[in-house]
Amino acid sequence: MDRFAEVEVFVRIVETGGIGAAARRMGVAKSVVSRRLRDLEDRVGGRLINRTTRQFSLTETGRAYYERVSKVLEDLEEADQAALSDSSTLSGTIRVAAPMTFGVMHLAPAIADFLKEHEQVRIDLELNDRFVDLVEEGFDVAVRIGALSDSSLIARKLAPVRNAMMASPEFIARHGRPKRADDLNGLPALHYTGVAKRNLFQIRTPEGEPVAVRPDIRMRANNGEMLLKMAEAGLGFLINPTFISAPSVDAGKLEILLPDHGLDAITAYAIYPPGRNLSTKVRAFIDFLVGRFGEQPYWDRCLDRALKAAKEPVA
Repeated sequence: MDRFAEVEVFVRIVETGGIGAAARRMGVAKSVVSRRLRDLEDRVGGRLINRTTRQFSLTETGRAYYERVSKVLEDLEEADQAALSDSSTLSGTIRVAAPMTFGVMHLAPAIADFLKEHEQVRIDLELNDRFVDLVEEGFDVAVRIGALSDSSLIARKLAPVRNAMMASPEFIARHGRPKRADDLNGLPALHYTGVAKRNLFQIRTPEGEPVAVRPDIRMRANNGEMLLKMAEAGLGFLINPTFISAPSVDAGKLEILLPDHGLDAITAYAIYPPGRNLSTKVRAFIDFLVGRFGEQPYWDRCLDRALKAAKEPVA
């Protein structure tokens, strides 16, 4: 009889909200979780969870039992973490979910370097722009970009995600380089459909005044990489995150317009399920990403250079 395994199963069921979610979190079959719960209830001599096919709730006994054993389990996990922290060797699998473009462009090289440092770690990565349920699908950590909805998940900031306005040299030669936001009205533009206003670009002047620009939308798409290719072809100007556009700017395929004007920025987060302790390997991975990206991520250098050039006096 493995009393610890029974207690751990019970605590994970309560934390995750169900037997199936607990099974995915622990990497075991649902039948194993169900059996261990039954064994625990048989051992304590009473029902701890009222369960149906769709939901469960703690009994009064179960609530009191959880308050006691969750603290015991927390103390054991803290002891494990303390022991592991004395060793420089990380091991095990980390299940990661991330959006496609950011994953390919920035997470892939970061993961490669992390795995080189920690040879006993394995990464199970899913790149997908859909919203994943970390608990239900058994992920240890996910990278999300944008505003976070209210939830019990824990978020840690990885980096700011800044936007820049850009156009190809061909476009600038044909339409001229805008000197203020109003110059953009009526110009051909490319529009990302993930933002709310379909025909207006919201821009702030260097003095912080908001300006609504109404361009001629030539193309809409839900993918920043696709719009980037259209901008490189000279089909319109584009507002796009620098983490996507920096290589094109550095290669001279696009130039940043009005770098001293303000555009909405969002944030990249690492999120993970709540729990008494974050595993050492997952914590190390998140720490690595924070150090890799940070408040001044490398993909923003093109924007910093353009802003610096815009502030230099004209000879």
